Amino acid sequence: MGKEQSQSPIQQALPVNPVSVEIPPILNTSNELVKISQDSRDIIFDPAKAAIVEVVFKNKLEHRLPLRIGLFSDSGNLFKQENITKEGISFVSQDHEKRIIKKFTIPNNSYTIDLEIKIQNLSPAPLVLHPQLVLGRLDLSAKNNQSRYQDIFLGTKEKTLHLSAGKDFTSQDIKFIGLRDQYFCIILEPADVITNAYIKKLNSQESEVGILNAELNLLPGAQIGHLFHIYLGPQDLKTINNIKPEWAGIIYYGTFDFIAQLLLQLLGFFYSLVHNWGWAIIILSFAVYFLLFPLSLKQMRSMKEMQLLQPKIEALRKELKDNPQKLNKEIMELYKEHKVNPLGGCLPLLLQMPIFFALYQALIRSVALRGAHFLWIKDLSSPDQLFTFKNSIPILGNQVNILPILMAIGMFVQQKISTVKATGEAAQQQKMMSIIMPVMFGVIFYHMPSGLVLYWFVNSILMLVYQIRINKQK
Repeated sequence: MGKEQSQSPIQQALPVNPVSVEIPPILNTSNELVKISQDSRDIIFDPAKAAIVEVVFKNKLEHRLPLRIGLFSDSGNLFKQENITKEGISFVSQDHEKRIIKKFTIPNNSYTIDLEIKIQNLSPAPLVLHPQLVLGRLDLSAKNNQSRYQDIFLGTKEKTLHLSAGKDFTSQDIKFIGLRDQYFCIILEPADVITNAYIKKLNSQESEVGILNAELNLLPGAQIGHLFHIYLGPQDLKTINNIKPEWAGIIYYGTFDFIAQLLLQLLGFFYSLVHNWGWAIIILSFAVYFLLFPLSLKQMRSMKEMQLLQPKIEALRKELKDNPQKLNKEIMELYKEHKVNPLGGCLPLLLQMPIFFALYQALIRSVALRGAHFLWIKDLSSPDQLFTFKNSIPILGNQVNILPILMAIGMFVQQKISTVKATGEAAQQQKMMSIIMPVMFGVIFYHMPSGLVLYWFVNSILMLVYQIRINKQK
């Protein structure tokens, strides 16, 4: 932190023990709120708290990031607005002991903010301060559709951490801290000092995130200044990298983060060629398909060979129906003789799963897909919504999403032509599974982002086309 005072503050080890600030659980919607309107966002302040209530992002992004008491520092008194322009605002709080000035510098053409806090001791005695700055409060309730995407980002000297917003946590010696929802984030870094961070669960539906500094003594007439650098914008790798590469770690996709990052880089490259995210996803589907093609080919041929062996297996079942142990041994010998691996069809699917989960996380959090059009799809980050109805239908809701339906039909056809033919009870089970699996996948995918469904649909069609070709071979 930058310091402007006639003495050095006393810095000492501090247990991270934040004091909760009591505020109403609902956002203040009175006329007292102040809005700074910029080209890409509106930042709404509560002047009495000198804090950001929420940020409204514009230009097709159309997203609200509620912070409730973002960048709040408790002075014990109400603040008053002092100056406001399109690129900044300042507040002042004063009593008989101290004067506090909070100045926000907010460039119109940047997602960065600088916050300067100055504290002056007006009393004749030394003033003991416990500096605390609240980054924001998170709504963890089920009614908040963003709650499952919220987490906390911490940067230490050695590593970065992603933490649950619903668990208490304290950490000393952090360089920066951030919080995010599905698409947007806020990152806070003190300018000149390593500080302490906390996550405090206030109740079952609310958590507070912030930073603390060591206790300090401010002599009579002395002044101290704190400077913070802030990022308040989309989770876009290029944008954050251009500001500070260290902060880019807030963009995280879970267990398969490395795969997701690679896929997004590849997707961005394809977009640079075709300038449409829908076509970029289709090209990505082709790329992943051909990457796994040798394994997919092995799977299809294995299933075809299993079909050819089915009459012999059925004959063995009739012959050895009273001797299951010998039956299993004979079937395995038959597989070995014809060099067929009954589990060979599972490997490509297992390899597809990490790619699918990584792509799911990448696409569901990709701010680039917000408002991206493709054919009839108005937003690739949402279901495709070919039609909407006034009344809701159970499971499906009030919208008809055609892509998941087409995908389920494609899966049904593929299962029909690739399933090993059987008789008796096995045949009935196969018939049931050929219906249940496509329906189940159709329901699962029905409300997923259309960009993800588009990827899986194209991949399924490619598999279907080649399965038909394999079946035509003798």
